[in-house]
Amino acid sequence: MNRKFLLNRSEAKLMGVGAGIADYLGVDALVVRLSLVLGLLVAAPVTLTLYILTGWLAADR
Repeated sequence: MNRKFLLNRSEAKLMGVGAGIADYLGVDALVVRLSLVLGLLVAAPVTLTLYILTGWLAADR
């Protein structure tokens, strides 16, 4: 298993993080985006910080 997480800006809604996670995990982007929204409702500061850091540090496809 030699795959790398990459942002997917071509299918992005915001920064491409959700679409990149969906590509990496092999699931639909809607599932990841709904999980991110749920994460925002439960722990907004942590989810938002991780989302922004991932969008800033991860490489583009």
